[in-house]
Amino acid sequence: MKILVTGATGTVGSQVVTELLARGASVRALTRDPAKADLPPEVEVVRGDLTDPATLTGVFDGVSGVHLITFGGEYFAPLTTGPEIVALAERAGVRRVTVLSGGGPTPLQDAVQASTGLDWTVVMPVEFMGNAAEWAPGVRDADQVREPFTDRLSAMVHERDIGAVAAVALTEDGHGGQSFLLTGPEVLTLRDKVDAIAAARGRAVELVELTEAEAVAEWRANGLPEDTVEFLIHVYGDTPVEGRTVSGVVEKITGRPGRTFAQWAREHAEEFRARGQGVS
Repeated sequence: MKILVTGATGTVGSQVVTELLARGASVRALTRDPAKADLPPEVEVVRGDLTDPATLTGVFDGVSGVHLITFGGEYFAPLTTGPEIVALAERAGVRRVTVLSGGGPTPLQDAVQASTGLDWTVVMPVEFMGNAAEWAPGVRDADQVREPFTDRLSAMVHERDIGAVAAVALTEDGHGGQSFLLTGPEVLTLRDKVDAIAAARGRAVELVELTEAEAVAEWRANGLPEDTVEFLIHVYGDTPVEGRTVSGVVEKITGRPGRTFAQWAREHAEEFRARGQGVS
């Protein structure tokens, strides 16, 4: 079988590609710039832009399943081309579709779920473990993580597990018409995460608590748009129960426990080490 993966060079899309290849599927990757796509050589890379359906002619031909993202353009703006994308997929005979949900309805997700010809599965991850990579510069340069709301809890999920669940839904029957809330296997404090990074890099990391005002000032100084700043204050200051409760879905769907944050930290330890830092 051949599966089309949109957003194939992104944080989750690249993991969907990896997991599909591991399951023996052929993969076609959609990207705006094939020349910049760093993907395995066995992946068929095609040019296309989900914000412009005119560029998608033929990209759905010959595929049995499609992994779709719901955003495109600047600052992850929701795609407004859902009906056109769904129509192209249906005409090409696509059978299975997974949708990477950002936590709420979007025009594309609505169009997929309204389809009568697609066997769809919505994949809804909570906080990505990869978000912790944003701390890497501060850890490398000052041995610090600077964050507000340090008592917040998170059941954050490994990106590889998101890809694994999507790959199962795209290659096996029995998952159509379902929405999967994906979490990691444990609930973590911010201190837990910082300690895991310190252990992985072999050097202590200080957790510095910012006030809400200090955090907002830093985020704005780093160029975050205002709606993103407001979103971060909301989810960090009052994390929804779904984001801090283990769902168990990864193990149920894949047949193995979800990856831990300590594992993620070991995989990315070098990103948090200062130049010349050895492992003690």
